[in-house]
Amino acid sequence: MKPTSNSAQHVDITTSLHPYTDARRHEEKGPLIIDRGEGIYVYDQSGKQYIEGLAGLWSVAVGFSQPRLRDAAAAQMDRLPYYHIFAHKAHEPSIRLAEKLVEMTPENLTRVFYTSSGSEANDTVVKMLWYMNNALGRPEKKKFIARTKGYHGITVASGSLTGLPGNHRDFDLPAIPVRHVTCPHYYRFAEAGESEADFTARLLKEIEDVILEEGADTIAGFIGEPLMAAGGVMPPPAGYWPGVEALCRKYDIKLIADEVINGFGRLGSSFGSVHYGFTPDIMVTSKQLTSSYMPLAAIIFSEEIYDAIADNTHKIGTFGHGYTASGHPVATAVALENLAIIEEQDLMGNAARMGEVMQKALAQYADHPLVGEVRGAGLIAGLELVADKASKRPFDPIGKVGTAAFEFGHDEGLILRNVGDTLALCPPLIITEEQVHEIVARLGRVLDLTAGWVAAEGLA
Repeated sequence: MKPTSNSAQHVDITTSLHPYTDARRHEEKGPLIIDRGEGIYVYDQSGKQYIEGLAGLWSVAVGFSQPRLRDAAAAQMDRLPYYHIFAHKAHEPSIRLAEKLVEMTPENLTRVFYTSSGSEANDTVVKMLWYMNNALGRPEKKKFIARTKGYHGITVASGSLTGLPGNHRDFDLPAIPVRHVTCPHYYRFAEAGESEADFTARLLKEIEDVILEEGADTIAGFIGEPLMAAGGVMPPPAGYWPGVEALCRKYDIKLIADEVINGFGRLGSSFGSVHYGFTPDIMVTSKQLTSSYMPLAAIIFSEEIYDAIADNTHKIGTFGHGYTASGHPVATAVALENLAIIEEQDLMGNAARMGEVMQKALAQYADHPLVGEVRGAGLIAGLELVADKASKRPFDPIGKVGTAAFEFGHDEGLILRNVGDTLALCPPLIITEEQVHEIVARLGRVLDLTAGWVAAEGLA
């Protein structure tokens, strides 16, 4: 039905520019308007139910319409709806959340800085390390190493660290000094006949070669998601992260764990860095920190970095960086309650248990004619669709088949995400075993519908 002139659909397509959207296609297609949510489900304006298989944007840990988070926000709005933390001001929620984050994270991480998003947080990390190295008399130590297909946000600096062409194209990015090294995805980037151990060794040698080529005294940090998520759900090969950490220690390069998606239990462990056995100098968190009920991110970093920054703020009189909403009292109050729910309901443990169920159930689709690889950890998974299983040949163009599957998902009441032709799942941490199996069943129907469409279109 064509939207009427005063309908929400019509107003949307005539007034809004949507993120990560083909604007002209959106004018033709119009939005799917989500009206409400409950638990792992959301409902559109017609009342149709969908399983939110991506937890919103990889983020709604405790599910939708959690009354404790609503009540925490309302109580804080009544008491102190807003105040800043500039110039020696503070408020109880931001103080107590910093205390909690230091308690939850690895022992070497002792200080917290707040932003409103992961993009702002990674942008801030770049500025922090530039500021620190200037303070330490190392003005050349400003470059970063990141990975192709890594995702770190969309501001000028964080978008530069991101290793996805769509985030760079026509934005004149990268705009900061960054080298992108090989994506650590064995299925797609291993050479013919290369073992996983040899693949890891090759990637670590590449990183060391880049360090030596650029000069260790010019490299400020190495940034990576423990498990790469938005680039296609790609767990690292065995030994990769301990090897990266060893290189960072050898060459005095700060190791930054982007835990925006991995953090607070997504992999069945507290953090992705814990899951893969390495200790970062800086950890960036967001998304599941508040279950995205409020925009908030937190950078947790070492005392060594703090001391260098703090000394320089005393020398020049300020740390000239911060945001109006840094440590917002409502956002930090919601985060405290959200983390309390995660702990009280053992949602990290549930992610481990239900993740095992989900990964095992999804493995059946490895034999599906469209599926090249099923991969993931905990409650995050990806199924890569290919034109030919034996050769791993992708569809051409990449993304057309994935988009069709994404839309078939809506038909089947399952919201997933296609990253190119990889179908990503990342359900809320509250999910039950019955609900896991329902996701897997709906996904099976989506795969079959997609296979029929591929055959009809002659794409295989």
